[in-house]
Formats: sequence, structure tokens, C-alpha cells
Amino acid sequence: MKIKFLILGILFTSFAFSQTHQIIKHNGEQLDVNYIKQDIDLIYYSLNGSQEQFTISKYAVSSLHEKASLKSESISPKIVVADKKDYSLVKVLKPYQTIGLKEVETFSGLSTKTKGESPLALKEQTERRIKTKSADNGYPFVSIVEKPDGKYRAVAYVY
Repeated sequence: MKIKFLILGILFTSFAFSQTHQIIKHNGEQLDVNYIKQDIDLIYYSLNGSQEQFTISKYAVSSLHEKASLKSESISPKIVVADKKDYSLVKVLKPYQTIGLKEVETFSGLSTKTKGESPLALKEQTERRIKTKSADNGYPFVSIVEKPDGKYRAVAYVY
């Protein structure tokens, strides 16, 4: 009788620690994980046998598959930037939204303000210039850090 309870206990605990979901990234990588939750732009998960919580940007994830019920949820579409004309497809992300994406290039420059131009127009012009440069190189994501002296630093990301 003790052996039966031991075997049942082992079976139930193994289900509790098994991988319940599969994250499929846009670059083709597949991760077997225990899905925790999805926030606005982040997915929280843990790995097998670990209580540590990890995060990944929703922009890096193509879909989330639930293994038990074979349900699949599309998380984000893949962005393909071919040339400079596709600058409107380039997404400007905050630094915390780039987890799981690969950093490829850093741009830096100076925002040039013309007389009578509003700060909002200056920001939009700088953002458009950075998005065009990123699209020309085929990078679908960029993160912009503006400095108070009118300079900026932008980091481009790919899947």
C-alpha cells in the first residue's frame, strides 16, 4: 500500500513540474516552458524545475502552444523590412521591450532643430530619420534614447 501511494505521489509531482507550453520565436527557436502570464508587451515564464521567472518580449515570440490541449495562440506577426520604403513598418520600442531580440547596430546623431519648430515635430522628425536608416539596413526594431543636449543614441534589433 505504501508503494502505491509513493508511485501516485511521484506521478502527481512529475505533472506539476512538467513543461506545459512551448514558445516559438520568430527566429525559429523553440522553448519548452511553464507559462506564467502575459503582460502588455512581455511574456513571463519559468524553465523546468526552476522557480526563477524569466521574461521575453512579445515582439520576439511568434506563437504560444499549450501542450495539453494542443491550443495555439498567435502572439505577434513577423515584421519583414525589405528596404527604405518600409520605414513605417519599423517599430520603436522601449528598452524593456527588447528582451529576446538580438542587438545588431547602434546609431547616434544630433537632432537638428529649425527655427519655430516645436519639440514634438523635432521628435517625430528624428524618429522618422532613425526608422528610415533602420529600414534601409533591414532592421525591424529600434530603441531610441534621447539625451538632453539634443543628441540621440538608437539601437537596432532583429529577431
